[in-house]
Amino acid sequence: MPLYFYKAVNRDGETEESERQATDEAALLLALQREGLLPIKITLASSKPLAWLRFGARKSSVSRKDIALFTHELLTLLQSGLPLDRALVVLLELTESQPAVNAMIGKVLEAVKGGAQFSGALEQQTGVFSRFYLNLIRAGEAGGALEQVLERLADYLDRSQELRETVSTAMIYPAILVTMSAASLLLLLTFVVPQFTEMFESAGKELPVPTQIVVGVAQGLRDYWWALPLLFMAVTSYFRYQMADRDRRYVWDRRLIHMPLVGDLIRKIAVANFSRTLATLLGNGVTLLTALTIVKDTVTNLVVAEKIDLAVESLKQGGGLSGPLIESGLFPTLAIQMIKLGEESGHLDQMLDRVATTYDKEVKTAVTRMLALLEPALIVGLGILIAGIIISILMAILSVNDLAF
Repeated sequence: MPLYFYKAVNRDGETEESERQATDEAALLLALQREGLLPIKITLASSKPLAWLRFGARKSSVSRKDIALFTHELLTLLQSGLPLDRALVVLLELTESQPAVNAMIGKVLEAVKGGAQFSGALEQQTGVFSRFYLNLIRAGEAGGALEQVLERLADYLDRSQELRETVSTAMIYPAILVTMSAASLLLLLTFVVPQFTEMFESAGKELPVPTQIVVGVAQGLRDYWWALPLLFMAVTSYFRYQMADRDRRYVWDRRLIHMPLVGDLIRKIAVANFSRTLATLLGNGVTLLTALTIVKDTVTNLVVAEKIDLAVESLKQGGGLSGPLIESGLFPTLAIQMIKLGEESGHLDQMLDRVATTYDKEVKTAVTRMLALLEPALIVGLGILIAGIIISILMAILSVNDLAF
């Protein structure tokens, strides 16, 4: 039997990590649930020494946008009065042009018709739905409020997607600028500079040092261009190696979160995601301790996850949420004060939702501010490099013609 690695939450809200053999993921999932554990992550354990070279665990071909659209359409059909199985049949017809989504819905429909609960049917689609998504659906089924849960999920997915698109869209122009800059420099060094190199060599004069450097770089690119993709692969493999180990990744996450501009943006994104996810879980009846444990495992930055874990320990000892967040030094004062007010008033989920809305706007502002500094820096940097190449060539031309500055 294959060996699986799993991470689960027990009844006390503690996270357990271990390995266990099972016939398949579904069998392991069922066994863990029977033991009173809430599975968060199940992956096939690998004993390969170079496993870190892989891009990671195989991802589902169903994207986040597909899941968001599925949630919206299912909500609309249920609100129209259709029963769950009939709504899934309609969705099956609507997604005929999307093979991956259509196959997923077909499996869910088959499981539901076989007597499985909707949450169980979704859980059988390994790697498609997150633990957060599944826990909310399960809570909605238990409370007889599946439509309300789907509505909250749809709103959550929309806002999360909007935040991701804000950041990714804002980075398109700098990415294009960097690409064009690199292409321009390569063009100069591989085609323009060699034209002058032949003339300099025929003159028989010693070239100025700046010109020798530019000519050397150009010659190196022409002779060893094949080393560039190898260098790229080596750098990529190195960073995968660094990210594969939790301790090394923690060091990188700590460096990033304390960097000027970038660190501030990372913290604000983390606060927005933390607040939105926790608010959604609490609003659907999940206890604070369990909700925090789930949120901790959805956070990508290990430094932030560590601080959330301190809050989990504080809750187990009878403390509050805002205290450990204050001690962490990562959460902004405004966010902490709003969370503290929510704790005191008994409306923590509502205040967390407001925090998420506030920091969504803060993220957009931070991205705009960062780009306002990044774009001129890239343009000036490119101008200096091109000007340096041109000046080095002019120096050589003047030197060849015995002219002095």
